[in-house]
Amino acid sequence: MTTRVLLADDEHLIRGALAALLDLEDGIEVVAQVGRGDEVLAAVTEHRPDVAVLDIEMPGMDGLSAAEQISSQCKIVILTSLGRPGYLRRAMAAGVSGFLGKDASAEELAMAIRKVQSGGRYLDAELAAAAMAAGDSPLTDRERDALRLAGDGATIARIAGELHLTEGTVRNYLSSAMTKLNAQNRLEAIRTAQRMGWL
Repeated sequence: MTTRVLLADDEHLIRGALAALLDLEDGIEVVAQVGRGDEVLAAVTEHRPDVAVLDIEMPGMDGLSAAEQISSQCKIVILTSLGRPGYLRRAMAAGVSGFLGKDASAEELAMAIRKVQSGGRYLDAELAAAAMAAGDSPLTDRERDALRLAGDGATIARIAGELHLTEGTVRNYLSSAMTKLNAQNRLEAIRTAQRMGWL
């Protein structure tokens, strides 16, 4: 039985090379390729892959957000060049079955695809160890939402509008996040949360 695969990576050369290498593997066929996270759902709906291989960093929408949209339709393997500890925890929460670094070989990726297709999990050992060592994010969902929007350049007023909160409540969430992350200001809090993979 052939495993149908969708590849999503914004780097055309890498995506093309992965597709060529995976097509050489017995029982794996790349049925679709996209270069943006916000194109993943439509491609999954159209091509019905068994496994979607998603880069974590893409324009339009990150791989974890795309994974949340498609987790009920196919198995998911996340590729990342960024070993941020919080990413693995977020990936598991999003329904991802495979998680490995972009420095993995094509053979290892094929092995991960086969394993998740058969109902198993495939986790890069180093990324898993880093995630366990880092612990859980101290941020609440609202603190994370406020920080994420602030990181996108949103004003307090816009954050309040998008989250349906008062401006004072937004300031409180941002202040609380700064305290939890031991940050002197919002920018430092945003950078810390991003570095840990909590945003």
